[in-house]
Amino acid sequence: MRLTLERLKLIIRLVRPHFILGAALLYALGAGVARYLGSTIDWGLYLSGQAWITAIQLGTHLLNEYYDAQADRENPNRTLFSGGSDSLGPGKLQRETAFWAAILCFFIAASLSVLLLRAIGFDGGFTLLMVLIFLGAFFYSVPPVRLVSTGYGEFTTSFLVANLVPAVAFWLQYGELHRLLAMATFPLTPLHLAMMLAFELPDYATDGKFGKNTLLIRLGWERGMILHNVLILVAFLILGLATILGLPLSIALPVFLSMPLGVFQIWMMTRIADGAKPNWHVLTFSAAAMLGLMVYLFAFSFWTR
Repeated sequence: MRLTLERLKLIIRLVRPHFILGAALLYALGAGVARYLGSTIDWGLYLSGQAWITAIQLGTHLLNEYYDAQADRENPNRTLFSGGSDSLGPGKLQRETAFWAAILCFFIAASLSVLLLRAIGFDGGFTLLMVLIFLGAFFYSVPPVRLVSTGYGEFTTSFLVANLVPAVAFWLQYGELHRLLAMATFPLTPLHLAMMLAFELPDYATDGKFGKNTLLIRLGWERGMILHNVLILVAFLILGLATILGLPLSIALPVFLSMPLGVFQIWMMTRIADGAKPNWHVLTFSAAAMLGLMVYLFAFSFWTR
């Protein structure tokens, strides 16, 4: 029984459910925009689309764990959001477990793809959207492309997660894209990229040692920290611009309540750059909370109006 319980804990750690919840919140945002524009939510399509997103996300995450297992084991700065799950290796789950679980996830995603396309009539635009998500997710960690080591993986991932995931939910309910969706998701893209830079900072030494040329490694930690701070400011500037271009104030104003957390994140990053001892757990949690709060406030505003 004790062995079974320990194995279950390792599996939960490997899956990292908090990342799944984050994507589910972004998916809910897309459906919320469709509801705000007058669509009646088809809950069968909603749940099927969410299952497809989760299957793709889990498959990507598991492949990342598989290919980065050795580097993650030697990371001394692991947090809830960075450094891997530390679930693979001697005395833990076998590394191959992550690989075959990822294959199963992508098989489930392929099956759900057929069901979704049949349900909406094999729409060409939606098919392209699904293909882009799959390619960006699959090749994030998988050689020979391995976007995570090119310095471009963070850009593609931020666009995929912050823009395309809500677009899937929106398209399933609304049948096409709409500029209001872009107004809601474009501010999230730089904020997601800033979050990824914050996640990479505790892993900086280990990533360099194992040749994982992330965006932060290619920029250098000093320029990476500056970019992190600029991206947070850009996110709120885009939000302000969106209100000028037509995003209703009743939607935008509550979202600005997330700004103090962004200021706090910039303050923490600036202190670390100035030589203060970093608290990696607080830094990475704050980065995730910053994005999560903005997404939640957007989703809540759309769903309740």
